[in-house]
Amino acid sequence: MKIKKGLQKLRTDFHPMFWVANGMELFERLAYYGQAAVLSIFLRDHLQFDEFQAGKLSSIFGGLIYFLPIFAGALADKYGFRKSFTFAFFILAIGYFLIGATGMPPFSDLIAKEHLFWTLVAILIFTAIGGSFIKPAVLGTVSKTTTPQSKSLGYAIYYMLVNIGGAIGPAIAFLVRDNIGISYVYLVSAFSCALMFFSTLIFYKEPGGAEDAPGGLLSEKISNLFYVLTNFRFMIFLLIFSLYWIMFWQIFIIIPYFIRDFISADAPFELVESTGAWSIIFLQVLVNRLTAKLSPITAISIGFALSAITWLIIFTNPTLWVIVPALVIFAIGEMTQAPRYYEYIANLAPKGQIGLFQGYAFLPIAMGWVFGGTFGGYIYKTFAKEANNPDVIWLILAGVGALAAVLMLMYNKMVAHEKTASATSRK
Repeated sequence: MKIKKGLQKLRTDFHPMFWVANGMELFERLAYYGQAAVLSIFLRDHLQFDEFQAGKLSSIFGGLIYFLPIFAGALADKYGFRKSFTFAFFILAIGYFLIGATGMPPFSDLIAKEHLFWTLVAILIFTAIGGSFIKPAVLGTVSKTTTPQSKSLGYAIYYMLVNIGGAIGPAIAFLVRDNIGISYVYLVSAFSCALMFFSTLIFYKEPGGAEDAPGGLLSEKISNLFYVLTNFRFMIFLLIFSLYWIMFWQIFIIIPYFIRDFISADAPFELVESTGAWSIIFLQVLVNRLTAKLSPITAISIGFALSAITWLIIFTNPTLWVIVPALVIFAIGEMTQAPRYYEYIANLAPKGQIGLFQGYAFLPIAMGWVFGGTFGGYIYKTFAKEANNPDVIWLILAGVGALAAVLMLMYNKMVAHEKTASATSRK
């Protein structure tokens, strides 16, 4: 009876397009995290770039795919989420195929080695442009298809489904790499996005009523885009949050390098990378309920602190038997703060600017990739490869996490002080 009531509640609290959009996001994340799990190794061991060059390429792709949603969000508000999904999946399918083609004969034979870096830069930028439309469209759909009472749970469900893709994607990547070849991981990602292109055309309908219909002057959308930059407090919040993502992306940069170089070249590093995603699948709803009464900023600060502790645990004994449970703790920190983060951003968004604000929500992720890819490649090459002292890396990452937690607590006090001053002035 309870199960039946629970299913009935899911049907009444969430619009059908909520499930369609999240289903497509699951397959997009499967494609993204499948290729992300092997990207650093694909660039270094297969295409023969060094860690610093591979880090720069990772920064370009990861940075843009999360930075461009700021602009894509404004366009999604103007032209609608259905067109955004259609465009995104079409470009992603082509882009992932081209990335994989650079490592597959006879395609790779068409590209001179001295031109390979810049060829990949062009392909990665092209792919990122398509991928940048996904997040504003998905999160905008979630916001429009949930009630105030179900919004928090809606974002938790979204985040859980994202991590199902984040868990299955690397597992498929491992099987494909181990049995066919690392380049073919990108063909699987391309196929997944092509499938979602047709799914959008068949199943997705623009959500919301007439008041939520896409439209408005594009010049107004662009003006709003830059207006958000004048929100000084909001921008500080996003900059602090970017420190967390610098830590996060090292799971896909430093962790696979370390496993291959210092533990075992045959270890399934993709499965290790997916530890956090599997943890979130099984624990997200529980953690969401346990932390529901925390304010968003408090939940975020706690999440940062747990993530910083992760690197100190790895420092004590950097083996697979320690890295895996440490990444579970990192995931607990992530699932404590991530849904509340999106909730915090959604509550700030005025009517008609949901896609815009959700686009800005990915600025910290973009900055984490822009700096994290190059930063991770640099410190790994410097301390692990050249100095043969990888222990320093874990301490550096723990320091980044501690700084993020302290700054977020300071931000929380600043916000509380502003609210108190505002309430006093109204009296």
